[in-house]
Amino acid sequence: MSFEGKTVIVTGASNGIGRGIAKMYATKGANVVLADIDAEKGQALAEELADTATGEVLFIKSDVRVEAEVNRLMGQTCQRFGGINILINNAGIVIFKSPYELTVEEWDNVLNTNLRSVFLCSREAAKQMRQNQSGGSIVNIASTRAEMSEPDSEAYAASKGGIISITHALARSFSEDCITVNAISPGWIETGDYEKLRDIDHEQHLSNRVGKPEDIARACLYLTDEQNDFVTGANLVIDGGMTRKMIYEH
Repeated sequence: MSFEGKTVIVTGASNGIGRGIAKMYATKGANVVLADIDAEKGQALAEELADTATGEVLFIKSDVRVEAEVNRLMGQTCQRFGGINILINNAGIVIFKSPYELTVEEWDNVLNTNLRSVFLCSREAAKQMRQNQSGGSIVNIASTRAEMSEPDSEAYAASKGGIISITHALARSFSEDCITVNAISPGWIETGDYEKLRDIDHEQHLSNRVGKPEDIARACLYLTDEQNDFVTGANLVIDGGMTRKMIYEH
């Protein structure tokens, strides 16, 4: 798949899954806008990708919790590239803390970073995409934790469940403007040292391996390819089959 001439915004692009997504689009000819609150890492990634990218790479420091900064992100992108074709809403944080101790401020920070940002970025990007002859594509990075939980993950689970719900709502609202909106729910995606994983880590997956950021990046390419516009409002689970594996304690 080629994305030559397309402009892609990836939020939370400096680390982990976002970094892998940005790197893959950069190899496919796209102009890639890296949006992240971490200026040092974001600029470093832009410089790294510029050496191998076939399109342009631009870093824009952005706090996607803040409406004015989201508007600035979209405005600077359009000023530089003339429009927006693809948005990957990847920015997210997690706090594992007992609901007895989790503060309202911590709850709001997770929900604003993970969920409010999806609404703000999607709304402003869609205003530009609707002007394109071919519309556009939005992919929201959710999580399998929207459907299953460990203790003390209430804020994160709520935010990811909300992402799945807003995905199909936006798909309906934006359909008349030829904008597809889909979600991806990753399972265990290792963003650290993959070689340090144990056999038991891999074996608990039906795929017999833990996931990598590239697994999510390839799915983003599929969902944002213009030929796949029949796929919208969907939530694609990419977890190596972990959530389909029945587990008993013996």
